[in-house]
Amino acid sequence: MSDGLEGVVAADTVLSEVDGHAGRLVIRGHSLDDLAGRATFEAVTHLLWDGFFDDLPRDLAPALGAARAEVFAEVAALDTGLLDRTPIEGMRALTARLADGDDLNTALRLAAAASVFTAAVVRAQAGEAPVAPDMALSHAADTLRMLRGKAAAPAEVAALDTYLVTVSDHGLNASTFAARVIASTLAGLGSAVLGGISALKGPLHGGAPGPVIDMLDAIGRPENARAWIEDALDHGERLMGFGHRVYRVRDPRADALKKAVKRLTDGSNIMPGRLAFAEAVEAAALAILRERKPNRPLDTNVEFYTALLLEALAYPPSAFTCVFATGRVVGWLAHAREQVVGGRLIRPASRYIGPMPLEAA
Repeated sequence: MSDGLEGVVAADTVLSEVDGHAGRLVIRGHSLDDLAGRATFEAVTHLLWDGFFDDLPRDLAPALGAARAEVFAEVAALDTGLLDRTPIEGMRALTARLADGDDLNTALRLAAAASVFTAAVVRAQAGEAPVAPDMALSHAADTLRMLRGKAAAPAEVAALDTYLVTVSDHGLNASTFAARVIASTLAGLGSAVLGGISALKGPLHGGAPGPVIDMLDAIGRPENARAWIEDALDHGERLMGFGHRVYRVRDPRADALKKAVKRLTDGSNIMPGRLAFAEAVEAAALAILRERKPNRPLDTNVEFYTALLLEALAYPPSAFTCVFATGRVVGWLAHAREQVVGGRLIRPASRYIGPMPLEAA
């Protein structure tokens, strides 16, 4: 038996392939290089959902805009109890208020929910009133407008679009597998998405980008990087933003997001010097990891430049996982529909290794 099911094929899918040895991500026949920074989030959502909903419109932007406006009504349920929780817990609780189902309208509401509810929770926790959606805007543009209360610059919208596309799907990761297992019971798309959110919030999955900012802030200056990193490793701490369960080379999503950060910050007053500092920390970390663990393939993963990009877009680190969910939800929904349409109840076997009753011994 493989520990953690590593190497076990649990599903056939047309949605994405993760080639850990080549460092390649393919989403429905398109390489990440062809999509990130070129395709909109709406276009990639259509790409993922095509064939799984009979009434899927060619242009998803108006339908997704209408869904944002519809789910905003649930923001009224924000109360002190929810605002005392983390943003991902608040967003999940509001998502749980949406009606479950298996049709396109349900999928659209769920795809809109993470964007709308994240912005509302972050603003409410900062003492600001939630901002209603603008159906005429793209999903990325409206996501930033709802967060800030004003329009974002085109370069910022493009950066968030690149991020949402980059994280939209990534093979049978923990949250996607959880969503497929739940979908296989015919529980509904809402239940599958809630399972995906719950898996994503774990620090070994989508809960990791926030601590990258903590690491960079603790290091402070490039010349402090080596000493800080070595001390962290000496104390058995994990370096956030490095290493991946599948990739044996550099995570291609890290490069896509690094390019997005560079386009966003070049020639602007957004976080001057922050990218250069992060690159210095990255170089120090990779050098030390090669020295200390020469036989382990530990390279930069998606978390490192996710943190830089979302910081540049003025998201608080506490909400980084929510933004991850904003992109990944359309992948969960595609996998859930694929499982319902062509799969069966997922029910793997376990091997009992405990004691036996005396009469059976």
